[in-house]
Amino acid sequence: MTLAVDPASPRPDVKRDKATPWMFAVAIFTSACLVFTVQPMVAKLVLPTLGGSPSVWNASMVFFQTALLVGYGYAHLLQRVTALRTQVAIHLVLLAAAALFLPLRISGALGDPDPSAPTLWLLGTLVVSVGAPFAVLSATAPLLQAWFARVRAGHADGQNPYVLYAASNLGSFLALLAYPILIEPLASLSGQRWGWSGGYGLFVLLVAGLALLVWRRRSTAGGAVDPAALAASAPMTWRERGMLILLAAGPSSLMLGVTAHLSTDVASAPFLWVAPLALYLLTFVIAFEARPAIGLPLTLAIQGCASAACAALIAFRTGEWAVIFAIHLATFFFTALMCHQLLAARRPAPDRLTEFYLLLSLGGVVGGVFNALVAPAIFNMVWEYPLVLILVGLFRPWGRGPLKRWEVACMLAGVAIALTPPGVLEAMRYSPEFRAQVPEQHMVRMAQAALGVAALFAFLIRDRAVLFTVVIATMVWSGYHISRGYDWDLSERSFFGVMRVATTPDPALGGPVHVLMHGTTLHGAQAQAARHRCRPTLYYATSTPLGQAALQAQSLNPQGAVIGVVGQGAGAMAAYKRAQDRLTFFEIDPMVDRMSRDPRWFSFINGCADGPVRTVLGDARLTMTREAAGSYDLLVIDAFTSDAVPTHLLTVEAIRGYLRLLKPNGVVVLHLSNRNLEITLPAEAAAQALDVPNLHQIYIERDDTPVMAEASTEAMIISPTEAGIAPYRDDGRWRQLQPTDVRPWTDDYVNLFGALMRQWRYSVR
Repeated sequence: MTLAVDPASPRPDVKRDKATPWMFAVAIFTSACLVFTVQPMVAKLVLPTLGGSPSVWNASMVFFQTALLVGYGYAHLLQRVTALRTQVAIHLVLLAAAALFLPLRISGALGDPDPSAPTLWLLGTLVVSVGAPFAVLSATAPLLQAWFARVRAGHADGQNPYVLYAASNLGSFLALLAYPILIEPLASLSGQRWGWSGGYGLFVLLVAGLALLVWRRRSTAGGAVDPAALAASAPMTWRERGMLILLAAGPSSLMLGVTAHLSTDVASAPFLWVAPLALYLLTFVIAFEARPAIGLPLTLAIQGCASAACAALIAFRTGEWAVIFAIHLATFFFTALMCHQLLAARRPAPDRLTEFYLLLSLGGVVGGVFNALVAPAIFNMVWEYPLVLILVGLFRPWGRGPLKRWEVACMLAGVAIALTPPGVLEAMRYSPEFRAQVPEQHMVRMAQAALGVAALFAFLIRDRAVLFTVVIATMVWSGYHISRGYDWDLSERSFFGVMRVATTPDPALGGPVHVLMHGTTLHGAQAQAARHRCRPTLYYATSTPLGQAALQAQSLNPQGAVIGVVGQGAGAMAAYKRAQDRLTFFEIDPMVDRMSRDPRWFSFINGCADGPVRTVLGDARLTMTREAAGSYDLLVIDAFTSDAVPTHLLTVEAIRGYLRLLKPNGVVVLHLSNRNLEITLPAEAAAQALDVPNLHQIYIERDDTPVMAEASTEAMIISPTEAGIAPYRDDGRWRQLQPTDVRPWTDDYVNLFGALMRQWRYSVR
């Protein structure tokens, strides 16, 4: 990044001053680091009340974008104060006032969240907890750029203060990457809070230093004490303002949309939100550089190719997930870069700088609100991502002159080819013989191939925005029409994610099996054949550690066992319930409770369990504190198989809470199966810290069982007493883990990056 611009002719009486630009750049860089360090930190602070849902991050982003808008609005209004000295004084006073909210903490003023409507609670809690310091801090980028333009009037760099926005986004980018890699592994939450407060103090000193600079600066014209106000330029038209808002809203929406899409439909992975947000910030760095590393013509060409390829694959969860992952991120990056380069090309004269950033921020809020608040209420899956991906095609060049015949022909050919797979699918529905000859996986491959050909025609007309968008929209509709017929029967959405029910054949289980899915993670399966309907399957089969523990608890308590399960899923654990047992599910998502009790899909709870089954809604850490101590024979903590791990359920404090609920001979089973994170060693470290007996088991599913009958399962069992663990020591399937030097997770310290790296090292061995 360079702070220089193409040289204009500075006045000869203006002295060279290299220190001032760098002082402004460092201050803006520091503020951006603080802004994007506090975002994951605060989201992490609030997780214990809302589970590990990625929606916590999306909703938090709406707050941060709105607070950014407030900060930019304040910076814009402050420009109405003509005297720069007065502006500086006002800002220093507000920075000092915001420091009263430090160190940062989550306020309990609004009580516990309602699991049926947690978004408003989250937004309100963030406002009263961190709203003031974040809003004042976020005003830094536009405010200091406006000061810079006045202080550097007459210099070449003063004519283009927008390059400092690159410094701002570079700081944001580096801070975002540093948080999971350096800050989180090395510092506790309390240490992070105090460290951030120290950083805020350092930033205030930087601004005070700039204040002294401004205070002493004399205008290059006339020797006035205060730098002169910039000459007024023509006001922006409402059409131009609307375009700026739309160009900012598109990438903001896509940033959250691609995160939700990948975590729901492709291959959910920890820190998935980091990649889109980091790429989003990087596009700002490139777009606002004085000499962009990637020019707009190249961006347009790559974006046209990437978006056509993405449209061909967006609906399908089949294929090489790494390739699909890369295509989605590349499409997002070049689409956001295209929009931001178009924004940068429309930036007004420096005197309207704060208005420009205010409109940019407003666009970010519009995109974020649409994704985080509106879309979950009106869509049953992540429709906002393909919808916005289609619409941003209209930002591409519209072309000059009348349409050429070959351009119209390409559009018609692309549309016709894209519509072929749905036409074939409809024909197959009315011809069972035809359908029997084409296996499902072949139909999907054929559809992808046809859409790939349509993508080529879309790319050929990439400079005709309307024609290009029509072909892309047809491809997306076609792909979803095909995948809808094969991937799921029901899709519903809540704050906590998209849940689907699919039907898969398993002849060994009597035919169709209903499967509950969250993205690529299975949360239960039930055979529909009468003779197998009440058979617990997958992780809950009688042969797995979870099934073993349920049967052991019942054998030790023939008069009735008291069992609690964190994570309801399809309700498979209810298949174990006898008339004399008491079973309670602790579930955060009301939608999951509703789906698991709907006999159209699952009947473990309302058909297989002998007697009523209780469900307690809300985050388990909160709701379990209201349960009577010493009342459970068995607790199953089944919340870690999803890719968004609620880490607060695996801390020393959490496990101590589980042990409090157990009878002296009771046990807690931690289901630790996870594709992306190694979470067994932190669990073992927590047991060591609590000095309680524990055992571990990895169960490998057998080849001679039905496909959906059981699943490989990793689990740890913990008891408050040696007597409670004794029956499992006698079972050769359980073993004692070696002591570990991994640091236990606590409510004040979690190292997800370390868990990710350990899992990666194990997978490459």
